[in-house]
Amino acid sequence: MMAALVSSDSLVTRALAADNAAMARLMSRAEAGTAECRPALAKLYAKAGRAHVIGITGVPGSGKSTLVSTLTLKLRASGKRVGIIAVDPSSPYSGGSIMGDRIRMSELVSDEGVFIRSMATRGAHGGMARASLEAVDVLDAAGFEYVIIETVGVGQAEVEIARAAHTIVVVSAPGLGDDIQAIKAGILEIADIHVVSKCDRSDANRTISDLKSMLTMGLSVGGSRLWQTPVVPTSSANGEGFEQLIECLDGHGQFMRKSEAGQERIRRIAEFRMLKTAEDLLHQRFLNSRQGELATVSAQLSDRRISPYQAAERLLNGINLQGTP
Repeated sequence: MMAALVSSDSLVTRALAADNAAMARLMSRAEAGTAECRPALAKLYAKAGRAHVIGITGVPGSGKSTLVSTLTLKLRASGKRVGIIAVDPSSPYSGGSIMGDRIRMSELVSDEGVFIRSMATRGAHGGMARASLEAVDVLDAAGFEYVIIETVGVGQAEVEIARAAHTIVVVSAPGLGDDIQAIKAGILEIADIHVVSKCDRSDANRTISDLKSMLTMGLSVGGSRLWQTPVVPTSSANGEGFEQLIECLDGHGQFMRKSEAGQERIRRIAEFRMLKTAEDLLHQRFLNSRQGELATVSAQLSDRRISPYQAAERLLNGINLQGTP
C-alpha cells in the first residue's frame, strides 16, 4: 500500500539513474494512463532522444523473440545497455500480457545491463501497446543505448511500428508456408533491414534469394532511396550473421542522424506520437463523457429502436472534448 503513495514526479530522479523499480513503476503508471504521471513522463521525454530505437516485426513463428535475445546478448558483449519492450497479446480476462518476458528471455533476466518489459496490447491496433512509446522514453532517458520494441506479430495491422522506431527490422523465416510471408502480411515495404532467421536450414537460401530479388525489382518502397535495404541471414542456434546485423543497425542509425531524410523521418515520428496521444485522450474523454448514457443507448440499439448511426450521433452530441479524463 505504501508504494501507491509515492508520486510519479519523485520517481524521475531514480529512473534517470536507471533504478529498475522506479522505471518499472513509471511504466505501469503509463500503461494505466493516469493524469498523475504525465508531468513525470514529460520530464523523461525531455531527457530522452539519444537511444537507437529498433522495431522488430514479422509474422508469428518467424523467430522474433529468439532473434531479440541473441541480438541483445551480442550487444551486451560489446558493453551496450539494452532495453526491450516486448508487446504481447492481451488476456481476454485480465487484459494483461499473455506471454511473459521472463518466459521467453530467461537468459537475460540476471543481466543488470538489460531491462525487459512485457506490455499487453490492451486492444491497441498496430501491434503495439498504447504505452510502448512512454516506456521507450523511460529507458532512453535512463541511458540505455538501444531500445528494442518487439511487436506482437499480428501481420498486416502491425505496420504502425514503422511510424514509431528509428530502424525497422522485418524478420522472415523459411518453411512457414509462403516463400515470403512478409509480402502476404503487407509488411515487406516497411523494412530498413530484412533478416532471414534460421539460415542454417537447407531451405533458407530460397527465402534469401526471393527477398533480394524483390528488393531489386523495387517492391520495397519504405524508408528512403538513399538507404539500400540489406538482407541479413542469421541463425540464433550458431550465432551466424549477428555481427553483420549490428553493423547494418549502426549504419542505419548513422543514416538517421546525419541525413536529411533521416531527420525528416524523426520529425514524422514526433508527429505520429502527437496524433496517437491525441487519439488516446479523445477516446478516454469520449468514454468519460458518455459513460452514463452508454447503457441506455446500447439498449435502444439492441432493441432496434434506433440505428447504429443514430446511436453514434447521440453519443457524440454534446461531448466535452476539453475536460481532463
